[in-house]
Amino acid sequence: MPGKPRSEDLRVRAIEAVLKDGLSRREAARRFKVGDASVIRWVAAYEADGRTRPLPVGRRKASKLEACRDWLLALRRDENDLTLEAIAERLRAEHGVATDKSRLSRFFAAEGISFKKNRARQRAGAAGRGRGAGGVESCAG
Repeated sequence: MPGKPRSEDLRVRAIEAVLKDGLSRREAARRFKVGDASVIRWVAAYEADGRTRPLPVGRRKASKLEACRDWLLALRRDENDLTLEAIAERLRAEHGVATDKSRLSRFFAAEGISFKKNRARQRAGAAGRGRGAGGVESCAG
């Protein structure tokens, strides 16, 4: 489990030990008493974009669906039989916001809205399917 990010000073010293002093990444990790993978990542980040600071920790940025929250909730309330795919298509067509079903599912779950069919409807459907072909004539008949 990741802990608190290491200081930038430690990162810089480990990176310099690898790039300037010629130590291997694993040797630098042993010298500074950190994990091998940490030094490997620090050097890779420095080589890729010059970054020595840890990435920000904390909450992710707000979902792009938050801007359309009221519209989405009203749509779900007014047309509650829409699928997540249909909602995604409407959102793109009417608001220009591209998203997928999994993001919509997480959004609605966070709002306490479920897309599961209710139990009463499931029981009624099962009873109707159990009748067999006796009550309905076939079109081929």
